[in-house]
Amino acid sequence: MPPKPMPNTLVIVESPAKARTIEKYLGKGYTVESSIGHIRDLPKSAAEIPERYKSESWARLGLNVDDDFKALYVVSPEKKGHVAKLKKLAQEADELILATDDDREGESIAWHLLQELKPKVPVRRMVFHEITKEAIQAAIASPRDIDTNLVEAQEARRALDRLYGYEVSPVLWRKVAPKLSAGRVQSVATRLLVDREWERMRFVSGSWWDIEAQILTADGAAFPARLSELEGKRLALGRDFDPATGKLKAGSDVTMLNEAQARELALKLTPAALTVASAEEKPFTQKPYPPFITSTLQQEGSRKLGFGAQRTMRAAQKLYEGGYITYMRTDSPNLSAEAMNAARTQVKSMYGDSYLSPQPRIYAAKSKNAQEAHEAIRPAGNSFRTPDSLKNELDSDGWRLYDLIWKRTVASQMADARGRRMQVRLSGKASDGRAVLFNASGRAIDFPGFLRAYVEGSDDPNAALEDREVILPPLTQGQAVTGKTMTPGGHETQPPARYTEASLVQSLESQGIGRPSTYASIIGTIQDRGYAAKKGSALIPTWTAFATSALLEHHFGKLVDYDFTARMEEDLDDIAGGRQQRVPYLRAFYSGEGGGMGIHPLIEAQMPAIDARAVATIEVPKLIGSGIEVRVGRYGPYLSMGDVKANIPAEMAPDELTLEKALELMSRPSGDHPLGDDPETGLPVIAKAGRFGPYVQLGDTNPPTRTASLFPTDDLNDLTLERALKLLTLPRLVGTSEGEEVWALNGKFGPYLKRGSDSRSITAHEQLFTVTIPEAEEAFRQPRFRGRGAAVAGPLKVFEYADRAAIQLKSGRFGPYLTDGTRNATLRKGEEGAELTLEDARSILEERGKEPQKKPGKAKAAAKKPATKAKGTTSSRSKATKKPAVRAEAGGMAIHAPLKKTVKAPAKKAAPRKTAAKPVAKAPAKTALAWADLKSHLGVLSEQERALVVATREQGRKVEEVAPGLGLDVKKAKGMALQASKKLNQAARAE
Repeated sequence: MPPKPMPNTLVIVESPAKARTIEKYLGKGYTVESSIGHIRDLPKSAAEIPERYKSESWARLGLNVDDDFKALYVVSPEKKGHVAKLKKLAQEADELILATDDDREGESIAWHLLQELKPKVPVRRMVFHEITKEAIQAAIASPRDIDTNLVEAQEARRALDRLYGYEVSPVLWRKVAPKLSAGRVQSVATRLLVDREWERMRFVSGSWWDIEAQILTADGAAFPARLSELEGKRLALGRDFDPATGKLKAGSDVTMLNEAQARELALKLTPAALTVASAEEKPFTQKPYPPFITSTLQQEGSRKLGFGAQRTMRAAQKLYEGGYITYMRTDSPNLSAEAMNAARTQVKSMYGDSYLSPQPRIYAAKSKNAQEAHEAIRPAGNSFRTPDSLKNELDSDGWRLYDLIWKRTVASQMADARGRRMQVRLSGKASDGRAVLFNASGRAIDFPGFLRAYVEGSDDPNAALEDREVILPPLTQGQAVTGKTMTPGGHETQPPARYTEASLVQSLESQGIGRPSTYASIIGTIQDRGYAAKKGSALIPTWTAFATSALLEHHFGKLVDYDFTARMEEDLDDIAGGRQQRVPYLRAFYSGEGGGMGIHPLIEAQMPAIDARAVATIEVPKLIGSGIEVRVGRYGPYLSMGDVKANIPAEMAPDELTLEKALELMSRPSGDHPLGDDPETGLPVIAKAGRFGPYVQLGDTNPPTRTASLFPTDDLNDLTLERALKLLTLPRLVGTSEGEEVWALNGKFGPYLKRGSDSRSITAHEQLFTVTIPEAEEAFRQPRFRGRGAAVAGPLKVFEYADRAAIQLKSGRFGPYLTDGTRNATLRKGEEGAELTLEDARSILEERGKEPQKKPGKAKAAAKKPATKAKGTTSSRSKATKKPAVRAEAGGMAIHAPLKKTVKAPAKKAAPRKTAAKPVAKAPAKTALAWADLKSHLGVLSEQERALVVATREQGRKVEEVAPGLGLDVKKAKGMALQASKKLNQAARAE
């Protein structure tokens, strides 16, 4: 039983889902609330930097590099309301229990809560690794203090990542392209992908032939064997070829058969009288795999279930918060005594005594960077629930992942698998007298042991084939057999396989780079930043990744060095263990004290030496000598040869760019893509890559008959004539309403409807082709300024559950999002599918939900009194008030024109004394919009404007500092910044 609580004990955990589960186990006297993750962090943008610090040289970093790297922590705007709620609850409580996760991040959240809430009541720290009644009650009965070493380690990690990212990313903006980012683990992971792609690009395939025989024994038993030696020399295999030349490695003492030789030899061996030269049989045992840790769960989730790392972790998080499994961020494969007993009990009851390992199996962490001592990821509780018993409780992803975790945990306490490996060598002669030797191998499993419950997946299909069980008949030395058929076969060496999410996680972990708990987000980041794209399960680096990695390797080699990055992890572990101090370590990394890295002076010294053109030019092995170069520009990768340029299709992987394909791309004039002729007019339809994006045009005259921009979902390289003709139907006349024509248009700011001078945005581009007059009239009945919510169609999906507001899935201007009327959460790629469940929606909204930013209201202008008309004035148009004019911008966003600040002249009077005119009340100035309101409209700016605005507004840098990197003089940059600001404000106010 938990200790008797104070009259009002406040317990704070990270997530609402966890809070709901824990509250059930604590009962009366406890109020369980969530922090919804971190409540404070370093400023994410210049807008979040408090005014009193903005003039400081270190403000953009959020770290005072001149004063022991003291962090400037701020409560983000979207968290301020929630923090106020927590403060109120803390003031009303008699006791505060901080029950965040038992790791560095969790310890940091607890410390930040303590710093921000400033409680005046007793505070305790409670930790647990599974959410069961017994675990929660045991945890609350044995609290501890906040571990300051763990907090220091987290602060050091956060500071290190901030210094790395904020110092190196601007280099990429200036020398490669805007919007790129660098990161301590992110950039190394990108380099791994690029290095592997370079291996594939330099690879030259080699080919060889061999012979497979079908062997028969005297009693009719058949088995396969492969030719391994000819005239005493081993036949060449794939490992004998040099990947750089496709030829045999120098000094290889092997025989290589070509197709003609293999076919000739096969004929001379059919049929062949062979003799068993040797037959060996060796026993083997195979031990079970350890229970899951974070990295192995991600790897097997990918191999067995086809889940990405983020999908695996999202499902695991829900299982943990629901009390089904233990904590899912762990480096330790160890099981508690209770868990081992639960697993062994289940093995005995489900498989029998013979399948139980003789002694409990204890597993130790292999990772040299293993941190806090958690348990492995296993089913929660002292008695495991079987997967079958949970089929009606869990969603599809949750059940499949629980089934995987349960099998792995139970298998870890099962007996070894036992079997035999057989190796047979068969000798003989061809009809021309040449001596041959065939090899046959087999594998038989005599006792499956743990394999009854769990067989680990494989990234390598060839390795999986080698592990197939092949049963050979009983054979003895000297026994005569017959080669009944001889089948020659050709083989080619293959380039090294690209990384999958599973193999990338495995590589990072094996080299000690990063933490397993961050791998899912790292893999997501390198895709979001445009450094990699998934094709099937493979992660393919982009040309931008090549340019970025080249810059970092050539000028800041240590930053992407595998060993150096691994040593940084060890240093952070030393800080966590109290063996190293945070401040001296950060000084060494940032300033170079004590012979350290010195990232700040290094960047200052290297920046002038970085040749942006050289960095952006990639020498592709298959194009050497052709005069064709691959370059990465601000608008993507392209081929260049003299004055001729051609875009490289986004779907073309770097290793697929051959000279033949490059010449084909270069042969397309000016990047034009003729699609065919319009059947109505006979005019050509051409797809083009324009300065402001891809578009199609009808006719080849200047100007063309008609043009239409592509939708964001269209790809210039895959565009069909049918699709182009459909786009060219825009703008479309929908019909008439209230005596005005209603048009559907694709504008600068997205799809919209226009009726006279009035306009309304709509949510999806495809609606332009289908929207009807009734739907349009409903849209025009809505308030003019509705932002994302202005939709012609209703929600895509509604999730309803008792006693709470329904969650709706909607389509917004920036993609699908979830809302419960109070909070909004944008969905990430892959989350908006039909399989999205209520639990998924609730979890996403609770994790990422933000209250919509409230834009400052506009004060109403004071009503003007009617001016006293002078005698003889006959105008009847004077009004007491005047509505602001409304004009419709391209994109359908209604923009209020500012009221003219005029003062009406008084009527003349005969008396010489003049009465001062009574000024008309001025329209109030528009309230300046915050950066948070503006940043979502960056799409209205050019690439150069966007880079300038992000650098000055979000990172707090001065125009004078940014201008040279963008190729601008300061005066021009200031003018551009002013113009860009106007565009953003105009777009934001029109929304």
